[in-house]
Amino acid sequence: MAQLDHHHHTQQATVSKTFPVKPKLKPKSKTPSKTPESKYWSSFKNHQIKNLISPIPSIDFSPNSPHHNFAVPNSTSITFFSSQTLSPSSSISSFSDVVSSCSFRSDGSLIAASDLSGLVQVFDVKTRIPLRRLRSHARPVRFVKYPSLDKLHLVSGGDDSIVKYWDVAGETVVMDLLGHRDYVRCGDCSPINGELFVTGSYDHTVKLWDVRVENKNSVIEVNHGKPVEDVMFLPSGGMVATAGGNSVKIWDLMGGGKMVYSMESHNKTVTSICLGRMGKESGEEYRILSVALDGYMKVFDYARMKVTHSMRFPAPLMSVGFSPDCMTRVIGTSNGIIFAGRRKTKKDVEEGGKMGDFMGLGSFEEPRRRELRPTSVRYFHRGQGEKASEEDHLIMRPKRVKLAEHDKLLKKFRHKEALVSVLGGKNAENVVAVMEELVARRKLLKCVSNLSEEELGMLLGFLRKHSTLPRHAKLLMGLTRKVLEIRTEDIKASDALNGHIRNIKRAVEEEIRIQQSLQEIQGCQDYHLNKCKAAESPFRAAVPLFKQLPKNYAVNQKTSCYYLLLYIFFKFTFYLSLTQQRSLRYTNKPLPPVHAGTAEVEAALAAVALLHVS
Repeated sequence: MAQLDHHHHTQQATVSKTFPVKPKLKPKSKTPSKTPESKYWSSFKNHQIKNLISPIPSIDFSPNSPHHNFAVPNSTSITFFSSQTLSPSSSISSFSDVVSSCSFRSDGSLIAASDLSGLVQVFDVKTRIPLRRLRSHARPVRFVKYPSLDKLHLVSGGDDSIVKYWDVAGETVVMDLLGHRDYVRCGDCSPINGELFVTGSYDHTVKLWDVRVENKNSVIEVNHGKPVEDVMFLPSGGMVATAGGNSVKIWDLMGGGKMVYSMESHNKTVTSICLGRMGKESGEEYRILSVALDGYMKVFDYARMKVTHSMRFPAPLMSVGFSPDCMTRVIGTSNGIIFAGRRKTKKDVEEGGKMGDFMGLGSFEEPRRRELRPTSVRYFHRGQGEKASEEDHLIMRPKRVKLAEHDKLLKKFRHKEALVSVLGGKNAENVVAVMEELVARRKLLKCVSNLSEEELGMLLGFLRKHSTLPRHAKLLMGLTRKVLEIRTEDIKASDALNGHIRNIKRAVEEEIRIQQSLQEIQGCQDYHLNKCKAAESPFRAAVPLFKQLPKNYAVNQKTSCYYLLLYIFFKFTFYLSLTQQRSLRYTNKPLPPVHAGTAEVEAALAAVALLHVS
């Protein structure tokens, strides 16, 4: 026995000399990454919300700024949380079954929600009152989505393999899209076109739909290779990201559905993806946030095709959401716990506040943002959400002008109807403007020749009222003469039109009388002003005032009376002040040269006289 022990010890000593045993080394502790990317995503302070009792299938943020509150479906209700305090503010419990999805409208005033009974409901966010109940699905509805550019329609899909496009106001289905062969689990609407959306199904396919297509078939179809759990558009609108199995894939829709990249960094099924940004003002720094049943959240930079940050949570993850102001990140788990991360403020950074129970990475340093150049791929993936810089030239969208009825008719080249339409109004400026446009198109006389008796009466009534006004006399006097020449026979045959002609004749005669009176006043004025200049009269100071009186100014009867009174007053005053009294004979004094306005008036009067209307 002693010999066996001795032999055993000798054998151990020989083995130890031949194979020396080294002491076990303790694994090195992992130090947190110091890259600006990791510091940014680690700056969200985690806060646990444990009051919910069922898995969190989806999360949606309100687009209303500055406080982007978020909605969380939970069991048979929807709970609204404040993104500032991360505490519940209100809830909606008008559901008969488990809520599966919710989506805010683009203005944030309404929210749509679906449940496993196949019902889709639309609620007012403030009053939480159901406004619409959309029932058409035969099986549970798994997703509902409001288009970002459309407030009147909804998209939904469910276990009946049907995608429905709803008219919310009418509570009707606009169209049923029947391309999928298995459960439809997810969908998203295009950020640049309200009529495009994608859907993902458990038949491994992702389909792009266009509601303008008449045959109701998908425009593009791609095969993810695994049951699709989530799908979303990237900001440019030309690419989509799909999640299914343990991979996230990016597809180029502009290239016909070509796969750009496949990220397979998760160990279990990826359940949800969303879009995140690196800072509030850097719209070009977009990232894809993915969560999976392995408890990891991954941040994927799809411009550089690499995972830039990873974070682990103590439960399988079901959904993820990121606020539009880049200040709040929310993750839902399978056991009803929500991990809401609120980004550190400047005050927290100065105090060096700690992260959270799962972070422990110290204070946060704001990463430096690099200015993107046109040589970078990310420069072209910024999307329409990118804010304009100071150097960019901002082009405002022109406001839509509401055209009047006569303008619409002119655009359609319906000239006579446009003239009749504007004559029926009360705006003389519009009538003259339409007439000038017809003159430019050389259609005015043709329209006059085609007018009916009633329409011609409207035109003659307008000419009687406005043809002697100085603003429109040049056009309307000539038009009056042409109307009388073209429609002579029609006017003679109608008693109603004869009445209009008599009125026009009186107006023209009155205008000629007024102009003759004004010319007499002008002759008197010139004579006395010349006498004042020669005698250095105190009335010489009134010379600039008198010279302002226009020649042959066409005015109404009240104005002519006013000038006649002035004439009598100055005549009497000058008569007393002048030393040499002379008898003035105004009737023998030649009239000043006749201007265009007077000539047109006299021509119109002559045309009226030709009709022999008393």
